[in-house]
Amino acid sequence: MPRKSELVDQSTKTEETNRDVLRTRKRKADVAICLQDLDEVSEGQSAKPYEKEAYWRSVANCMSPYRPHSTTCTNPDETVTSRSSSYMQYRFKNVLATPTRASPLPIFCWGNHEEVWNILLKKEQAYLRDKDVFQKHPLLQPKMRAILLDWLMEVCEVYKLHRETLYLAQDFFDRFMATQQNIVKTRLQLIGISALFIAAKLEEIYPPKLHQFAYVTDGACTEEEILNMELVVMKALKWNLCPITIVSWLNIYMQIAYLQEMYEILIPQYPQEMFVQVMELLDLCILDFRCLEFTYGVTAASALYHFSSCELVHKVSG
Repeated sequence: MPRKSELVDQSTKTEETNRDVLRTRKRKADVAICLQDLDEVSEGQSAKPYEKEAYWRSVANCMSPYRPHSTTCTNPDETVTSRSSSYMQYRFKNVLATPTRASPLPIFCWGNHEEVWNILLKKEQAYLRDKDVFQKHPLLQPKMRAILLDWLMEVCEVYKLHRETLYLAQDFFDRFMATQQNIVKTRLQLIGISALFIAAKLEEIYPPKLHQFAYVTDGACTEEEILNMELVVMKALKWNLCPITIVSWLNIYMQIAYLQEMYEILIPQYPQEMFVQVMELLDLCILDFRCLEFTYGVTAASALYHFSSCELVHKVSG
């Protein structure tokens, strides 16, 4: 006869075995739910691909990504029978717009070349200037702007500043003048030297000191006036101080034209003599106020066309 303790042990073992079986069955059922057949899932999803789910209404902050089209029928009694008509009932909220210029950039190993090109184009459109700027300033003439920019070139040459610094200052000056009205000619030098002061602090590793900028004005502008005008310019520009200048666009174009190895896209591979020749032409172009009608990318492509061919310009500028 088995003892009472042995019966208890057998009963406990039987209960544990039943629990293990139940757990195993439950675990298998959970796995079966998670690992459904892909064909069944695709068939279930393809049955009603554009059906509005109730999950979007369960959460207060969630909204359906589908929006009724303006051409949807207003009669609720009408039913849509064909699948093609149901497709016309909804449209996606986010639609990617086609870029205005095709990307001439090569395929990058560190990013999407299409996305980089679209960012360049969007940034170019964000920093626009006013071609009718002199209508806002009847006391000024276009030759005054040319004289000021020519003087800024001499200042950059004296202090050995980069050409990018000059073109940043030119961009700040033109965009600032587009936001103002009735500027007198006695304020032009102060605005120009303040724009160059801002550009030098952004671009140069060792920018000239404040007293050096005041010195080149020969007493026309004091240090305090330059600091005050610096704040006025940056507030008028809404602190948007990073445009893609003509120098940057020409650098991109020539890098694409002379690119030999794709993985060295960030290293200049074009001849410096050719770059300097084109930039000297652009130095003359920016003195003419009619260059405000065109974007920096178009201006740089036009100067490059003067030294190359139409096919090359189309290739590098899209």
